[in-house]
Amino acid sequence: MIKQDIIQRVADRLGVTKVKAAEVVNAFFDAMKESLKEGERIELRGFGVLIVKNRKTGIGRNPKTGEEVEIPLGKTVRFKPGKNLSSDHIQ
Repeated sequence: MIKQDIIQRVADRLGVTKVKAAEVVNAFFDAMKESLKEGERIELRGFGVLIVKNRKTGIGRNPKTGEEVEIPLGKTVRFKPGKNLSSDHIQ
């Protein structure tokens, strides 16, 4: 599924145009991006939690050449699925 599929489903469920649905979907994603940039935790009950975690430095390998590559300090987004999304509940 891609973003356009989400927009189409929102439009179909709400009975609005794809343009209006795209505005809603884009606003939702923008709000999430802003919150994550500020380091806020996003909890969507029944879906899951998105959190920003610090990433340690480390050494990785370039899969093509096998050359060691330094991985810098950084931040990454982690997703923890809610109970309703666990593999036991999806059928």
